[in-house]
Amino acid sequence: MAKNLQWQDDYWLLLMQLYLKKPLGVKPMYCKAMVDLCMELHIAPQMLFNKMCEIANLETPRIERIWQEYGKSPRRLARAVRLLRQMKGFGSNNLFYEGVDVQETFERDFRPVCNESPVTPVMLTLILDQYFRLTPITMVPETPEIQQLGRQLKMPAHEIVDIMNLYQHCDPYLKRKDPAESPLYPFCREIWQHYGNSDTEQLASYARQLKEYFK
Repeated sequence: MAKNLQWQDDYWLLLMQLYLKKPLGVKPMYCKAMVDLCMELHIAPQMLFNKMCEIANLETPRIERIWQEYGKSPRRLARAVRLLRQMKGFGSNNLFYEGVDVQETFERDFRPVCNESPVTPVMLTLILDQYFRLTPITMVPETPEIQQLGRQLKMPAHEIVDIMNLYQHCDPYLKRKDPAESPLYPFCREIWQHYGNSDTEQLASYARQLKEYFK
């Protein structure tokens, strides 16, 4: 019978190993290492971040015991993590998630939106945040902000401009009636509907956190 995926005590070892990586301490919620672990465990970044804060505060006797055993012995912890992954079948969904009903949510944000493009919803979100900081006349590859974003996302500036043009078709203030022909347009429209009509400050705050993933 399928069952919902839940936090398991074994995961403390994986999370503590990340916590102990330099610089030691709680890692940003959306840094790549944190997101990679979230994807591996199918646990949302917010939950994993909260768990890491529990490690920092040694909030439970269980965490204290693990810290006493592994906190000053990274090599010992690495061996335990390696053994855990071998026993649990990490890296093999067929083994690790056999009989488990995995409901993917946040994972889709970090995967390409379609086969025709490597662009992810997270990248579209960052581009939308930048969109609200520019005017249509400045949405050109030569604009420094677009070039900087291109370096962060590792994508050409002209591709960012192309996506901003798609957002212009979503923008009700511009009242563009000509259809946007691009496989990315439906996904841009979805991102716009999710963030474009809400408080831009909330989007800006979220975008600042997401940028950690691309550092």
